[in-house]
Amino acid sequence: MAHGRDRSAAMPASLADERSAAHAVLRQASDPLLEITDLALAFGGIQALDGVGFSVEPGCITGLIGPNGAGKTTLFNCLSRLYTPDSGDIRFAGRSILGDQPHQIAAAGIGRTFQNLALFHSLTVLDNVLIGAHPRMTSGFVGSALALASVRAEEGATRARADEVLASLRLGEVASLPVTALPFGTRKLVELARTLMASPRLLLLDEPASGLNHEEVQALGETLQRLRQEHDLTLLLVEHHMDLVMGISDKVVVLDFGKKIAEGTPDQVRKNPAVIDAYLGGGAAG
Repeated sequence: MAHGRDRSAAMPASLADERSAAHAVLRQASDPLLEITDLALAFGGIQALDGVGFSVEPGCITGLIGPNGAGKTTLFNCLSRLYTPDSGDIRFAGRSILGDQPHQIAAAGIGRTFQNLALFHSLTVLDNVLIGAHPRMTSGFVGSALALASVRAEEGATRARADEVLASLRLGEVASLPVTALPFGTRKLVELARTLMASPRLLLLDEPASGLNHEEVQALGETLQRLRQEHDLTLLLVEHHMDLVMGISDKVVVLDFGKKIAEGTPDQVRKNPAVIDAYLGGGAAG
């Protein structure tokens, strides 16, 4: 993966601004899909998040970057309701989600992928993907045991949805294979497909380019942009690969030691002295 600023600086600086301009009407006409306000969380004497606040506009790709220990994963864990902040608020689609439990987040419309794959190795690609639909399914144990017509209809719709998602990610030809038979990059797409099965409005991507080679990273960026359009997604992306972040994000938010130090278009962030000092200039990754 690329961590320095030479590769990202070589990209046309105007691309991100053109993408942001393309979404300007949407942002002006819509309220933010995600609003994070004055979020703070400490572990013992360590202030992991310190008054962090920013918004994610519907239909946009927002990159979240920062050095090691900046608070990115902690923030994601707050959004997934794995952590409860000490103060502040998180509002999704106009509603605070701080009272939600982790298992309610997917049903609320927020999906998340993880840096470390959590696939079921003994299952096929299709079966792994079908598991992702469970938060949206309404059939109970009794209905499934009795094979009621409503259950069969829901199962048929779920299978059709899985076929659609697999086709969208070019995974149809490997649907019947065990995930252990696939290369690492393809397994990452399987996890992404599983997350899409719950029909999220907001997709949290935790280092999706980790472990991928240059060609796979480039393909991933194209895939994420295409999925945004095909599935009407809003993306919040934690990533260390600067080419990917700067290449596909409409907006970039930068954290350092738990605080937000910059926010703007990729071009604005690239030129921000505080970012250059804390992240890009030092070549840090974390």
